[in-house]
Amino acid sequence: MNKEQQAVSAEKLLFQTSRDRGFITGSEAVAEAVKRANVDMAIAYPITPQSESMHLVGDLYAQGYIKDYYRAENEFAVMAAIHGASLGGGRVFTATSGPGTLRAMEMFPVWAGSRQPIVCAFMCRGIALPPSIQPENIEIAFMLDTGMLIFHAENGQDYFDMILAGYAIAEQPEVHLPVGVFADGFFVTHTREVVDLPSQDLKLDPYNPDYAPIPPFDMEHPPIRSTRDPLLNKSNFISYAANASWHQEVLAAAQRAKKHIVKYLGGLLETENPQAEILIVASGTAVSQAREAIRTMRKEGLDVGLVKVKSIRPFPEKEIQEVTANASLIVIPEFNPGGWLAREVKASIDNNSRVVAGPRVFGGMTMPKELIINEIKNALSAIKVNS
Repeated sequence: MNKEQQAVSAEKLLFQTSRDRGFITGSEAVAEAVKRANVDMAIAYPITPQSESMHLVGDLYAQGYIKDYYRAENEFAVMAAIHGASLGGGRVFTATSGPGTLRAMEMFPVWAGSRQPIVCAFMCRGIALPPSIQPENIEIAFMLDTGMLIFHAENGQDYFDMILAGYAIAEQPEVHLPVGVFADGFFVTHTREVVDLPSQDLKLDPYNPDYAPIPPFDMEHPPIRSTRDPLLNKSNFISYAANASWHQEVLAAAQRAKKHIVKYLGGLLETENPQAEILIVASGTAVSQAREAIRTMRKEGLDVGLVKVKSIRPFPEKEIQEVTANASLIVIPEFNPGGWLAREVKASIDNNSRVVAGPRVFGGMTMPKELIINEIKNALSAIKVNS
């Protein structure tokens, strides 16, 4: 029997209802979002640090909040089965982490190419040798060109809100793309903090696949052309033209999502003191560490602003250009060895010499505020010497 909840619009659930404070972990915030998401089916496979969240989602199934749930054979099997459930017109949810993301990688562009509004939570962790289960978000770099929308949560509140908003954004007819909601493992998933929650007696209005740009599979709708071989077995010209135009449409759909991200998430980025000549640009947990560094630097008389990037795909190129136009120094702290966010920022703005790609920590290392402060002071000293 399904749990009795009142179905309401995303606007009402996210913005117009009162909220009560809960003191919960990020994994519990994921489950609380799924509890209110009116999910038809969830499929799980355990991997640290994601396991707890999908265990809790399984409890939701037992309590009647989800219509169907099971554990699949492995991460690829999860994403393939979620693909099938979404093709059938269901609202679906799953989650994974680190090596699980890479094992399932083939399915993510399939989701996007099939225009499926799947929401998947990613709890980022190390994936390199020597093996590490510790926090690190290098997997976001691997996901950038899959066609998915990508949001990066700073904390449990972001995680809760972004998952619910993810369904509202993904299911817009002109968008209809999968959404990956990422958080830095352990720092968010296993940390208990205050999260404001709407009543558990409310849930999102059900998903209506009749508004999808591609009809769901059923007895009256044969499989869509892109899932069958004739398209690719014709001439090269037909194959190139069909695939090129389809990829362009996926990219265009991501751009069309921007107005819905502004509506449901308040924008692709947030700023604090954006007029400052020194700006820290960060996403995820690095934002929280940047806030601490800014508090200390202000006491020392340094005027520093913050740019929190919430949407990684679509990336806020124009917004980044505008907010950094007058900055003389842009520092980008990251929890990964490659510096994918710094690369994105550098590709978006002029005068890249302003950008300091660091500090970067990985493999489970923490980022004390002093690392960010020292990066800024060292950069200022270098500017002074060269001027």
